[in-house]
Amino acid sequence: MRVIVALGGNAVLRRGQQPDAAVQIANVRAAVRTLARLAGEHELVITHGNGPQVGLLALQSAADPNLSGPYPFDTLGAQTQGMIGYWMQQAMQNALPGRPVLAVVTQTLVTAVDPAFENPAKFVGPVYDREEAEKLAAEHGWTVKQDGRQWRRVVPSPAPRRIVETRLIRKLIREGVIVICAGGGGIPVVRDERGRLTGVEAVVDKDLTASVLAEALECDAFLSLTDVPRVLRGFGTPHESEIAHTTPHELRALEFPAGSMGPKVEAACRFVETTGDMAAIGRLDEAERILSGSAGTIVTPNGRWPLTSTL
Repeated sequence: MRVIVALGGNAVLRRGQQPDAAVQIANVRAAVRTLARLAGEHELVITHGNGPQVGLLALQSAADPNLSGPYPFDTLGAQTQGMIGYWMQQAMQNALPGRPVLAVVTQTLVTAVDPAFENPAKFVGPVYDREEAEKLAAEHGWTVKQDGRQWRRVVPSPAPRRIVETRLIRKLIREGVIVICAGGGGIPVVRDERGRLTGVEAVVDKDLTASVLAEALECDAFLSLTDVPRVLRGFGTPHESEIAHTTPHELRALEFPAGSMGPKVEAACRFVETTGDMAAIGRLDEAERILSGSAGTIVTPNGRWPLTSTL
């Protein structure tokens, strides 16, 4: 199958870990051990989150006395794509000697009139207590919101329309290349009235971008891999329960946290509704079992996997 994997940010940096390069490289190597097994059986496209990394770079940029102003988020997104893409590319090359692997700096087309620009909601950077978050917001002109029990910076997250480099990625896959792309949801760009591209101050949700890319690449399966084994029905309530096999219709009847599981569920539903193929949400270390249908939350048109006819 042609499989696209959207790695959660925890695959590179877990919550509470020191954001040192060595820590993140070790996490990437651990993730690649699972991904390499998938690549041995399937055509593989890998995307990844960048929330902690882009937030850290933004904080450093804002505090740099040598700059007249901080670097914009499109540029920071490109920096994190290069950094994390390099770590993943090298780890995959070492895990699969002789296999072609390429990390592509990728742009994601959005629209300048997306309402998300008026309502920042995408969490980036480290967590803070409320007092520290409000202090930083006042100092840097940030918008901050509560993320669980703590607080984080939020930025606009417009909807992805298309990945600019889609045709190139398709050619690479046909040549047998393992492609790492659309990191952090891709670099957000808009087209002006003359068709020229320019970056915008935003971060695109990586799961929604992966869903758009998976459709464009005609992938057979879309895996959103994180640190939870399955999507939970009634999350945080006494009636909480795991969802194993489901449909987009059933998922859309439920409510999920907007800043975490919500985008993953939405991305999975969109892909299945558009393509009729399979999407899943689950743990990275269970990726192979997810594809076989024995782990994770599997989303298909009829709630079965492997797909079977309803006639």
